[in-house]
Amino acid sequence: MLLRYLSALMLMFSPFSGVQKHAVPHAQTELHGVDVSHYQFDIDWGMVAEMNPVDFAFVKATEGHDYIDTFFCQNWEDLKQFGIRRGAYHFFRAYGCGEEQAANFLSLVDMHPGDLAPVLDIERIDGVEPEIMLEEARIWLNRIEETLHIKPIIYTNQYFYDRYLAGQFNDYPLWIAKYSEDKPFLSDGETWDFWQYSCKGCVDGISQKVDLNIFPGTKEMLETLCWYPETTQESVTARP
Repeated sequence: MLLRYLSALMLMFSPFSGVQKHAVPHAQTELHGVDVSHYQFDIDWGMVAEMNPVDFAFVKATEGHDYIDTFFCQNWEDLKQFGIRRGAYHFFRAYGCGEEQAANFLSLVDMHPGDLAPVLDIERIDGVEPEIMLEEARIWLNRIEETLHIKPIIYTNQYFYDRYLAGQFNDYPLWIAKYSEDKPFLSDGETWDFWQYSCKGCVDGISQKVDLNIFPGTKEMLETLCWYPETTQESVTARP
């Protein structure tokens, strides 16, 4: 028991370069990524790309109907420049209009071929009834899919998923936060596509602690969750 506890602590506080030792059970291969926002301040993505095994990065773009992350544009351009697969996420506010929140995201994020599908970060009900939250989230998801012709990725933590989202959005790719050495297991049996397993990663080029993520698959599998223009195909969710 003590050894298991110490192993978990080492994982939570180890440098990013150490995540290659942390394998998802039964996965033949895995890709590693980070997600950031203005909380990480100014990031040296050149150093990140050179010094760390980073296969992808998600960056916060928008929140609610009018908020824009102050570091989004810089992060978005730098990721493109240094060749790190990038994705943008919207922090959803349950009390807000889903249509307006989608418009906020679409007006800011300039998608390029090969970018990861847009992400809806939904992890609080903001004092509204769960049914309202779900309906507005559905509006956001539908608007993004109708505009870009790709299914967005849904991000949440395991507790919020099990309590509010289980059985609601089963045809969308899932990104689940669970800070543990044990992989997420969802109450409805759905398979996750990304696992955010730590919020205390240390990465060269990023001055603050950062979220660490695993995609349990190959680069070709990750490609199926990426956006390309002039397509109307349904998004194929990568299932390792």
